[in-house]
Amino acid sequence: MEREKRNDTSFSRKRSFTFGAYGGVDRFTCGDDTRPESVEDNILNILDSTTIESKPSLPVSSNQRETELFEIIEKLQGSRIDEQRCEFPLPLKSQLLTIGGELPLILHSKSGGYWIDPPLERLVDVSPASSPYGLDPESYDIMERDGEAKIYHEFFHSRYHHSFTAVDPSLGPLVLSVCLEEEENKLRVILRMKECSLHGVFSVSLFPNIPSAVELAKMLCNRVTVSKFEVVSYLKAPELITAFDEHRVSPNFKFGVLYQKAGQFTEEDILSNDEESEEFKEFLSVLGETIQLQGFTGFRGGLDVSHGQTGSEAVFTSFHGREIMFHVATKLPFTEGDPQQLQRKRHIGNDIVALVYQEGQTPFLSDIIKSHFLHCFLVVRGIQREEETGEAVYQVSVTAREDVPPFGPVLPDPPIFTDRSLLREFLLTKLINAEISCYKAEQFSRLELRTRSSLLDSLQAELSTRSQCMMGDPSVSALPSSEGVRGASEGSGGFIENFKRAIRVRSHSFETLGVPRKTGGTSSQKPKTEKDGESDKSPGPLLTDSLGATELKDQASSQEETEK
Repeated sequence: MEREKRNDTSFSRKRSFTFGAYGGVDRFTCGDDTRPESVEDNILNILDSTTIESKPSLPVSSNQRETELFEIIEKLQGSRIDEQRCEFPLPLKSQLLTIGGELPLILHSKSGGYWIDPPLERLVDVSPASSPYGLDPESYDIMERDGEAKIYHEFFHSRYHHSFTAVDPSLGPLVLSVCLEEEENKLRVILRMKECSLHGVFSVSLFPNIPSAVELAKMLCNRVTVSKFEVVSYLKAPELITAFDEHRVSPNFKFGVLYQKAGQFTEEDILSNDEESEEFKEFLSVLGETIQLQGFTGFRGGLDVSHGQTGSEAVFTSFHGREIMFHVATKLPFTEGDPQQLQRKRHIGNDIVALVYQEGQTPFLSDIIKSHFLHCFLVVRGIQREEETGEAVYQVSVTAREDVPPFGPVLPDPPIFTDRSLLREFLLTKLINAEISCYKAEQFSRLELRTRSSLLDSLQAELSTRSQCMMGDPSVSALPSSEGVRGASEGSGGFIENFKRAIRVRSHSFETLGVPRKTGGTSSQKPKTEKDGESDKSPGPLLTDSLGATELKDQASSQEETEK
């Protein structure tokens, strides 16, 4: 009766309670009988139905009321999850998408926005007996994140050279380094700007006199308009400049690993797998070694090595001088009653590249895992075993967002691997190159530009201020300790502190990107930070807390990705 009275009122006062991973938000809304039934209406229907069906003559214990409440929450949470998930395309069951009677490893999402390699249009022979083309480990070259990042350290740091700073009206802060290579009679110059660094080598014989700093800067960039540069006289300037130049260089990587069983179409199904088959364990052994996290001293990729909060085991490997930590979903904590498995999603959802191991013929949908950061998936399917050797045979496919440029090594044709060592070499090289290529996507390249701009601002200000202090400028000699020269043993000052802060935010959390998170519940907890001495640096958009707020503000959603 009460429900009918509310519906009869044209301007009713409806109360809605929205549940989420971070708690609930209680609000009043204006009702409209003509609008479609929403989640709020479902809550009212559930509440009304439980009231009508209950028998007032029987006393209801507090335990029963709690049980009913949790049933309501579970129903509502399930409804919200269904709304957030992508719809699996109907043509999946169509014979048009079958290749030799088998479904492909990856299907395009309904909304598009991803490329797949090999394309679905290419019919491939997945028989292990077919002769593969492109299985050449010598051609598996690892891409460099920043090929010119170490030029200063290699050619300048150990030689006598000069550095200069200026602030250009249009280009902003500039840091110029000049080195005379007398043995080769050459001038080597690096000009650091917000957009990029320009490097040039000039023969001294081309000039009657050695050019000025302004002339050298204009040779590298004709947009430079400053009339003079200031000399950097700070004795530890090379350390600051090296830190800036190499802020994107790191030998550490972290990747997610998902386990997809036959018939699993949703994110919840995949993240809820808690047992590992022998085939999956065998595949993990191809990637690396299963290690105990407690007391682990290598690169940990954001996993807890002290208190066991991220599980007891992980998969780790070293590869051509690089350390790789895998966030294996089945080894991360499993939470009963949490269909979204946020303890797993908080790590894998913050990775940029993930591996998917398939058992069975169920395809992987390109955008089935909802994440702002995941831009690429490598999907591997165990198809059969060789009769002679009994070794597993694997088929590989790749999908990435449209703005991620292609990357090597090229998939063999057909994309079949029968040799474990070849598969390992291919997958690890492909994973590293995938992450480096993903940084060229619009979202990450925009954030990296903001990071570089912020660090360059800090570097130029630090070099200028400390140089004036060295020259005895009275206007800066009395600066407070937080802004002026710190203790001689520290020798790093504001720029290094900002730089360390940027490195520590490698986790790509929402705080890192400046995207506002939901308030309430656990969102009030302060994010953990790394100690300065911990070796947990890996390449990524190195961002300060204030960066990226504008770019991703409109993309903020209810996705539950928290800091590692």
